[in-house]
Amino acid sequence: MYGSEVAEEEERRRQRAPWGVIALVLLTGLALVRNGSGEFDVGPPQPAPAAAADNGRQVRGSAFAGALQPLPYSLPERVRIPSIQVDAPMTPVGLDTDGWVGAPPPEDPNLAGWFTGSASPGEKGTAVVVGHVDNRQGPAVFYGLGALKPGNRVEISRQDGKTAVFQVYGVEVFEKNNFPGDRVYASKGSAELRVITCGGGFSKQNGYDGNVVAFAGLVEVR
Repeated sequence: MYGSEVAEEEERRRQRAPWGVIALVLLTGLALVRNGSGEFDVGPPQPAPAAAADNGRQVRGSAFAGALQPLPYSLPERVRIPSIQVDAPMTPVGLDTDGWVGAPPPEDPNLAGWFTGSASPGEKGTAVVVGHVDNRQGPAVFYGLGALKPGNRVEISRQDGKTAVFQVYGVEVFEKNNFPGDRVYASKGSAELRVITCGGGFSKQNGYDGNVVAFAGLVEVR
């Protein structure tokens, strides 16, 4: 889509899911709770304090100088994160009956979800990609998300044949009960990406008490 078609698509999507509504929904946390039996004892890696988004300003500033023009809307098809060996197909996810962001079926450990209420990856705004950290069989698609470091790349193949390449500038874990929705999801006027899974402490009664969030910006289109 180009010209007026892009403008019409952007307006339609704004009317369907304005950011204020998205932020309010996502502020409650993601429906990505650990659903294992407790027999899987090795927890996922957690982000290092030095990898916080605020600490990545220097990396972000140099990497995103002369930022690329955002791409038009296009459905994402596959996500690759070479540094943590992620190579997974993607499926659209929306809101469940309780108003929470849905998640890919937990039975498929190598499947990521794109939240349809957010920008498409590479489009102007903040795209949101989610996935499970584990399931009953062991690690799932974003088990290693907390091990990402500023400078790592996230590649998302799109239906239009383009690949949007993002560079990570921060990785943090936030309590679900104190989730900074504005900081995580607000548009920065460029093409941004958030990759999110569960993290923090875990209990059999409540699952994970936090979300690991990787912050990234568009640096290349292939």
